[in-house]
Amino acid sequence: MTDGKDKDVEPDKAETAKTGAAKGGKTLSLKRTVEAGQVRQSFSHGRSKSVVVEKRRKRTISPDGETPDTAPETTASAADPQGNLSETQQAARQAALVQARVRAVEEARQAEDDARRRDEEEARARKTRARDAQKAARDAARPAAPPPDEAAVDAPPVKPTAAKPARRADAPRAAERDDAAAPKKPAPDRRGERRRREGKLTINDALNDEERVRSLASIRRRRERAQRQARGVAQTEKLSRVVTLPETITVQELAARMAERGGDVVKALMQQGVTAKLDDSIDADTAQIVAEDLGHSVKRVSEADIETGIIGAPDRDEDKTARPPVVTVMGHVDHGKTSLLDALRKSRVAAGEAGGITQHIGAYQITDTQGRAITFIDTPGHAAFSAMRARGAEITDLVVLVVAGDDGVKPQTVEAVAHAKAAGAPIIVAINKMDRPEADASRVRNELLEHEIVAEDMGGDTQMIEVSAQTGAGLDDLVEAIALQAELMELKANPARAGEGVVIEARLDRRRGAVASVLLTRGTLAIGDVFVVGQNSGRVRALLDADGEAVETAGPSQPVEVLGATGAPAAGDVFSVVESETQAREVADYRARKARDTASDVAPRPASLDQMMQQLEGGTTGELPLVIKGDVQGSVEAIAQAVEKLGRAEVRPRILHMGVGGVTVGDVTLAGASAGRILGFNVQTDAPARKMAEEMGVAIDDYEVIYDLVDDMKKLMGGMLAPDMREVALGTVEVLEVFDISKTGAVAGCRVRDGLVRRGAKMRVIRDDSVIHEGALTSLRRFKDEVEEVNAGQECGMALEDCRDFQAGDVIECYRVEEIARTLDDVAPSAPTPDAPAAASEDTARA
Repeated sequence: MTDGKDKDVEPDKAETAKTGAAKGGKTLSLKRTVEAGQVRQSFSHGRSKSVVVEKRRKRTISPDGETPDTAPETTASAADPQGNLSETQQAARQAALVQARVRAVEEARQAEDDARRRDEEEARARKTRARDAQKAARDAARPAAPPPDEAAVDAPPVKPTAAKPARRADAPRAAERDDAAAPKKPAPDRRGERRRREGKLTINDALNDEERVRSLASIRRRRERAQRQARGVAQTEKLSRVVTLPETITVQELAARMAERGGDVVKALMQQGVTAKLDDSIDADTAQIVAEDLGHSVKRVSEADIETGIIGAPDRDEDKTARPPVVTVMGHVDHGKTSLLDALRKSRVAAGEAGGITQHIGAYQITDTQGRAITFIDTPGHAAFSAMRARGAEITDLVVLVVAGDDGVKPQTVEAVAHAKAAGAPIIVAINKMDRPEADASRVRNELLEHEIVAEDMGGDTQMIEVSAQTGAGLDDLVEAIALQAELMELKANPARAGEGVVIEARLDRRRGAVASVLLTRGTLAIGDVFVVGQNSGRVRALLDADGEAVETAGPSQPVEVLGATGAPAAGDVFSVVESETQAREVADYRARKARDTASDVAPRPASLDQMMQQLEGGTTGELPLVIKGDVQGSVEAIAQAVEKLGRAEVRPRILHMGVGGVTVGDVTLAGASAGRILGFNVQTDAPARKMAEEMGVAIDDYEVIYDLVDDMKKLMGGMLAPDMREVALGTVEVLEVFDISKTGAVAGCRVRDGLVRRGAKMRVIRDDSVIHEGALTSLRRFKDEVEEVNAGQECGMALEDCRDFQAGDVIECYRVEEIARTLDDVAPSAPTPDAPAAASEDTARA
């Protein structure tokens, strides 16, 4: 920093006095036109240099003879008629500019110092007022002096004594006490002041236009900020919330409901002696103590109350409008259900089914010639899909029972009638395949009479329509019969509410994720709605109708595919629209936790050590571990039921895991750890999983038709059954004489009564109708030669293993033991295990 001042040369005092006397008291003088000064420049490494600066002024004489202040000369000198400044004039002008900049910087600093001085004075005044107020408060709180007692009044006055002068040693201490009592001046804030250690003001600093000078507005803002800090900012009052607590809650969720930081909640738990992380669960009592300690009130609710309000209240009759009927097509396998729907929809769904049979439940919607919409649900007819048929009957308004005219009533036909009656749905019979010569409608009517299905022309109330899916005959009559029955039922629903429905089928798509086929029962479903379905939740990302076209909304009785669930829900789960994603997640988590608890309660207990040893001694554990993966939830459920139905007392399947989607590495690892197999139904196995399966020796069986899967499982489980041991009699031998041979032991001389005796066969010695010994035949001789067998009527000598007690007249039976392989059909079915799903009610043999 540069600190230089111009050194002006003063005029001679004596001459000034003379001139002043001549003018009558006035001082007559001539100001010098050239003023010189020095400026010190500072350089790096502590070097400095003094520079001489001259300033020339132009002399101007006024008419009254007075000489005003001279100004810097700006005109050209006589030596330079062109107007150019000489070096002296340039130096003088430069010095003037330097002085002007220096004065500007000093004025700004002076203004800043004045503002800081005023701030300090105001702060001292505030502290003085505060100290006076505290002193006044202490004086007011100090108790009054007690009244003088009589003794003190009567006592003679004490003569005052002169105060002793303080010793010299006490003088500094007194000064220190005075200094402590006096208010201390706050240290001045010199953060904005330029340090003098940095050097004096230089020409570069003075001529630097980019140097930042604190403005008055900045000074004002700093003064206001200091005042606010002095007053103190009032802290925001903490809000007390009403926290809803279920039976169990995680620490993170508790902190979110209280709007507190997770770390504060963890600290509060540690004060209670509980060490927990954010993702740990705590009970409601502990959560209540923590919430009350943090200043919140608590509302205790049952965990089951979280589902309250998910299913809306019943609709009022005045809010309902007409809706399309929901018709379920049911019947025996290969009776033409899907072909009939193809004829109505003018599509070819049946041609794409593996094995020519329907193995998935599907929903379609058609519009008749009069513009009336009808929703159809197609169910499989195979015995393994009994649960699908039952689910279809529960969500339907009426049932179309398809019976082949050339085949008549079959087991799944009877089962469909039972499902329809259990659901209370009216039945319309469609007698199909009437284009075939062997079709007989009257036969079908008579067979249905045995199951209390009476046609209208026979005095009953069931409509029976003769149709042909191949020629299209009778289809219009069938649609008209459905519309008439729906009109009599007066089907209505409220579309002006949140959507609710039932999951018909669900699957996992590699490109679209979880896809749920939902049949809406009431309300309207739109894109963007938040929903909860079973143990999953989500937001509707897209809606697809039965033809695969994207739609914006879906109303009652309309089947749609919903995209956006967190996972594939189970078929039959209730689909509900809720208000917020938080509520949807809470309900889904509660249902998943409840399902896990239920599964752990009914899970089979580990076998004891004795049971395990018995199983190992038998050569088989009696269980077949399986991992089932399918394309849709309904197929997985049907496969599990069909496989569980194959269980017997000696061998049964044990389902480790079943789910929707392709076979993954996790499935292979699970099956390999349990020495099990993987059953894949219409799914693919990714390359890493297949490679791992080959390395671990895990079998992966792929199927497209369910009855092929059932047949293979029946053979595999039949091979795990212990074979039957059967005795086959070979011949009978009578002992004639007993010989004692030193090397061989006791040898029986025998005659073969019937049959034959073969070496290596098992022998049984009978005496007085009692078996005294059993063992293998070790030696068989005829005369002196060893022979393989001896026929009836011939004599021979034989020795038995570990037998020396032969007597004449004993009878020896010769026999062999054969192993007879068993099948599952030879063993009576066992009762279903508690952890196994209910099996299908009908036989799983191919229709």
